[in-house]
Amino acid sequence: MDPREEIRKLTAELNEHSYRYYVQDAPTISDFEYDAKYRHLEELEAAYPDFALPDSPTKRVGGEAISGFDPVEHQVPLESLTDVFSEEELLAFHERMEQSLEKPLFTVEPKIDGLSMALIYENGVFVKGATRGDGKVGEDVTENLKTIRTIPLTIPDPPELLIVRGEVYMPKKAFEDLNERCELNGEKPFANPRNAAAGTMRQKDPKKVSSRHLDILIFNVQAVRGITFTTHAESLEYLKSKRFKVIPYLLAGDRESALAEVRRIGEERENYDFAIDGAVVKLNDLSDRERLGSTAKAPRWAVAYKYPPEKKETVVRDIVVQVGRTGVLTPKAVLDPVRLAGTTVGFATLHNQDVIDGLDLRVGDTVLVQKAGEIIPEILSVNKDKRPAGTVPYKLPERCPVCGSPVARDEDGAFIRCTGAECPAQQLRNVIHFASKNAMDIDGLGESLAQSLLSSGLIATVADLYSLEAEKVAELERMGKKSAANLIASIEKSKSAGMARLLFALGIRQVGEAAGRVLARRFGSVEALEKASLEELTAVNDVGETTARYILDWFSNPQSQHLLSRLREAGVSFASNEEPVGDRFSGMTFVLTGGLDSMSRDEAKARIEALGGKVSSSVSKKTSLVVAGESAGSKLTKAQELGVRIIDEAAFLELLG
Repeated sequence: MDPREEIRKLTAELNEHSYRYYVQDAPTISDFEYDAKYRHLEELEAAYPDFALPDSPTKRVGGEAISGFDPVEHQVPLESLTDVFSEEELLAFHERMEQSLEKPLFTVEPKIDGLSMALIYENGVFVKGATRGDGKVGEDVTENLKTIRTIPLTIPDPPELLIVRGEVYMPKKAFEDLNERCELNGEKPFANPRNAAAGTMRQKDPKKVSSRHLDILIFNVQAVRGITFTTHAESLEYLKSKRFKVIPYLLAGDRESALAEVRRIGEERENYDFAIDGAVVKLNDLSDRERLGSTAKAPRWAVAYKYPPEKKETVVRDIVVQVGRTGVLTPKAVLDPVRLAGTTVGFATLHNQDVIDGLDLRVGDTVLVQKAGEIIPEILSVNKDKRPAGTVPYKLPERCPVCGSPVARDEDGAFIRCTGAECPAQQLRNVIHFASKNAMDIDGLGESLAQSLLSSGLIATVADLYSLEAEKVAELERMGKKSAANLIASIEKSKSAGMARLLFALGIRQVGEAAGRVLARRFGSVEALEKASLEELTAVNDVGETTARYILDWFSNPQSQHLLSRLREAGVSFASNEEPVGDRFSGMTFVLTGGLDSMSRDEAKARIEALGGKVSSSVSKKTSLVVAGESAGSKLTKAQELGVRIIDEAAFLELLG
């Protein structure tokens, strides 16, 4: 088949399958078949880039990271809505409409707790998307919006101009998955889906946005050229025909049916895959809307009914402790079941010991509970008048409830962590970190495969990686003989990664890549490091007393000793690949700015550290030298202002000797 025609057919076919999967929730082919066709299209577009179409699904992955968000002036202002907080206020709105209009009809829609956006189509092609901003001027987030698969990149039989408004949100399942990934990476989880969506849309790398699976629901036609609508419902049905994912709505004939729908949405809010914070009631007739107009802040023809947060009392029957993937001990209150925001709540997260102490919470207490952001149950207060006699303050355990290892409080005092190197609760994160590029660099061993290896029982700890058999790995889903052989080869290669990478891979607290290299240069082997005293450790450049104690504690743990023994038996090298540390740059701090011709930034950093120096990312009065390469930036200016010594690449090479 002609390449141009094959690209055209594949693009159309994949877009049809995406529409059925993402918008209609009715897929017609398997993920495997879709992926195979998608890869073939990628190959064709790579070979014939001029034939690629503007609505190709490959364009949703995201290109290069953007430097910033340009301002966009909205052709039609994105107005906010007047909020009402009671059924009486909602009925008053209906009365005003009935006094001004004859038999008005209304639409009722869920109010999504997300980010409002305007999407602009010219001759059927999506050309620009912008945030609401202040309603008049927003920010250009087109590349990030292109990653949302429910936004059509082109529309059939288009008008000359179409501007639609929608709400970008993070689906509840995507929100849960994102917070799980945050936990795996030791990052702070997002408080609610709206915060997660807002943080995602501010990302400057569209590839990262794509990985978080945002979605959008379109709820208004802002402007259109060449088509006339008489009602809001008519415009929404038109958008459906153009393959937009449109907000679910009900056409209500009177105030009673509108109020009934508002109540229904509130009662069934948990059935939506998006978080809501209310319901929107709008006039359906567009000419009536135009006649009523807007105030300085909001249209007169619509209101947003905000559901009051439900708060109810219940009793704490127990406090249980879960161990997360990063080893954090998280207490959870077991409650007498209570109905909140459409679901039955039986648990509430207590976060950490400080939260428990702040509430003075005890087992047996009567507490006031609500759903934070309509998603997460939280305890607001304790009714101490109902406290039973004999209750005692609750304290988190001193040993991990999963593996029995001692626990330790974080530097900031907020969280308590298990210190076990082989704690089962932490093994998924441990395996992912151990195999990561800057650790043992086991190619192909990411989160999905790590999960498969652990759930299948092929491994229980990172040491088990070195006894894997290719035949058994090949039987796992999405693997095969070739992939399994490549994995085994990469695992075998990792045995010679060296002490610095191994120390980082082991996950010892505060021992990152740089500390791993410094310790490897100073001690030469894991065995020598293991025998080091507190005084010897603190004498090492960049190793303070806190880090030194973490190292000593880690090596003294029986689980750590068992893990090291197994890694040693597997043939993993405990010797350093780093050059021994010199002392020429001892006590000196360098800052690198601009490009170097003779070496990369990482190579320059390694050379400095090999001579006992330290490399910082920012210039201060404590900086010893700034090495200024080609196109040096603001760091050079800062060094000049502070009077810090500056040298060029030639002088730097001479200094290195």
